[in-house]
Amino acid sequence: MSATHEPVIGFAGACDCHMHVYDSRYPVASGAKLRPPDASVDDYRQLQRVLGTERLVVVTPSTYGTDNASTVDAISAFGDCARGVAVVPASVTDAELDRLHRSGIRGIRLNLRLPAPATLDDLPMLAARIAAFGWHVQLNLPAEWLPDIGAKLARLPVAVVFDHYGHLPLGTPQAEPAFRVIADLLSAGKAWVKISGPYLESREGAPDYGDMRTLAVRYMALAPERMVWGSDWPHPSEHAKGGEPIDDRTVLQAFLRWCDSTDVAQRVLVSNPQVLYGFPDAKPA
Repeated sequence: MSATHEPVIGFAGACDCHMHVYDSRYPVASGAKLRPPDASVDDYRQLQRVLGTERLVVVTPSTYGTDNASTVDAISAFGDCARGVAVVPASVTDAELDRLHRSGIRGIRLNLRLPAPATLDDLPMLAARIAAFGWHVQLNLPAEWLPDIGAKLARLPVAVVFDHYGHLPLGTPQAEPAFRVIADLLSAGKAWVKISGPYLESREGAPDYGDMRTLAVRYMALAPERMVWGSDWPHPSEHAKGGEPIDDRTVLQAFLRWCDSTDVAQRVLVSNPQVLYGFPDAKPA
């Protein structure tokens, strides 16, 4: 991707809250479904120059199972501008949680749309374990589960972060009940939503993702203080489909058009990630 244009974002401290690093030097988990080509720290730094982001959150992809080495090493390479979200088994030790925290991890992810090392039954126990670190639980799950588990999520002692708009299946009967569960958790201060990967559920597609705009605006009107943005780079699900490459600049530009003001955009891109991931206050450029 060329960086010949001005960066999309022009204010300090903007954060990409959902990206992955892939490196063939790390062992792939047995049975991994997504196996995209290498996408390195240096590759992502080129994207940062295009987008204008300064901070990032590295999320351990399903490709590596519960091996968080690729994420921890990437955080170390990026430095203080990076935090991470790890994948752990139900049997994770306190010593490992402490090591991950010192490495910059600030949450755990349960990707329940694929075979996972921890289940919904493990969630209350894991949430209690990570609460002492001030972490959150990041969920990637089928939206149709939400009406049945909303009460369980509300009882967790940590915040819940929903991946990719909560994966609401737009235009289906399941979308509104799932939205109401997320909305109730947002209103109670128990949840966050990642405005990331609009192509995952959009029926209209690029470049405008107009159907996802409606959902994003609805979320931001309800709880702008609980939204964060992510690129989902390098778009592993889309790579697996073999479709057209995702234009990261276009995706970010679409999000900025959906914000009703610069203040909202700055809140989602700067202030909210500071709260959720513990970044220091951004310094003006």
